[in-house]
Amino acid sequence: MTPVKTHHHPSERGVRASGPAIAAFTATTALGCGVEALWAGMRADRDGLSACDFDGVTIPTRIGRVHTLDNHALPAELTAWDCRNNRLADLGLAQDGFVDALARARARYADHRIGVFMGTSTSGIGATEAAFSELGDDGTLPDWFCYEQIHAYDSLGGYLRARLGLTGPGFVVSTACSSSAKVFAAAKRWMDAGLCDAALVGGVDSLCRTTLHGFNSLQLVSAEPCRPGDVDRDGLSIGEAAGFALLVPNADAVADAPRLAGAGESSDAYHMASPDPTGAGAALAMTRALDDAGLTPEAIGYCNLHGTATPANDVAEAKAVARVLGSATPVASTKGWTGHTLGAAGVVEAVIALLAAERGWLPHAHNTRQADPELGIDILTTGRAAAPDYVMSNAFGFGGSNASLIFERGGD
Repeated sequence: MTPVKTHHHPSERGVRASGPAIAAFTATTALGCGVEALWAGMRADRDGLSACDFDGVTIPTRIGRVHTLDNHALPAELTAWDCRNNRLADLGLAQDGFVDALARARARYADHRIGVFMGTSTSGIGATEAAFSELGDDGTLPDWFCYEQIHAYDSLGGYLRARLGLTGPGFVVSTACSSSAKVFAAAKRWMDAGLCDAALVGGVDSLCRTTLHGFNSLQLVSAEPCRPGDVDRDGLSIGEAAGFALLVPNADAVADAPRLAGAGESSDAYHMASPDPTGAGAALAMTRALDDAGLTPEAIGYCNLHGTATPANDVAEAKAVARVLGSATPVASTKGWTGHTLGAAGVVEAVIALLAAERGWLPHAHNTRQADPELGIDILTTGRAAAPDYVMSNAFGFGGSNASLIFERGGD
């Protein structure tokens, strides 16, 4: 089927977005390493979820595990940074020629002018779990454990700087599930302010006992593969992933590169673990993204929902989507393929949105058998051929930390 190209605003895309260009992007998920494995799984309607078998955890649920990670090792000179999260970051970097794209950026910009903005929720906490299992009788931790390099939030940023030789500004964001969406907005601001010329953005989150038991204690996990937006949805599936994007100024990008057209953020401060049931904060983030991009709601041809498949989240987000985009915009959550990758969800789903626009196919809500009519939005239960000019990707975290991104399709 030939994809339908939609041109909403600006007219026939006569004006390109003013935000930074996306010079390269990659994602490694439970569907495999790199975007081709991710895309092939989605087109085949095949997910990466399997019965929970991580580190002896016996919770009856499905997880999105990156199995090739178990055999991946860090470079010998960087083993002081060794933990599952940094190994996943290293594995993710090795895909899609991303390191080569960074090398080209380093040849154009000084190392100290390339920012590093990363998101994670738990960083290397799995290493701390292992360290406490080896706690000495006197309460001392094992000699191999170094909190700063293998657990602290900036462990991820520190490892990437050491691995890539980057010395520019940046930080690691930990706002739960919105973490690696918010870094796009942060990098855009720092570039606009002239504090860096280009930026490495992304997020990594790896499976750990704390996350699995924590979400289970909140009664938020499903025994089945998650079903976002389904009338019988009953919880999420936890996953792990790494994703990265390289942002460069429009003037330095190839003509057909996609763009970060707009970014919007908000904070509900409604509840530590529950979304505002009215969807007000989510709607505000989406509206701010549209304002930042200079777009009307009609310009958005597809929205990748945060869509965790929990009853409360999907209702709140649906209210926000209906309020901002209306009920006819095609939408779907893609967590049914990868699981909810938490601090990596923002970048992974941004990559999926970019691929959807680039390749002319809108992914559907995998595992969703019957879209809940009470949600009142157009949840895709089968893929749709279309190549929208603008796509939106939502990421909403605990405590009401909301982020919404808009990307402009590359090409003509």
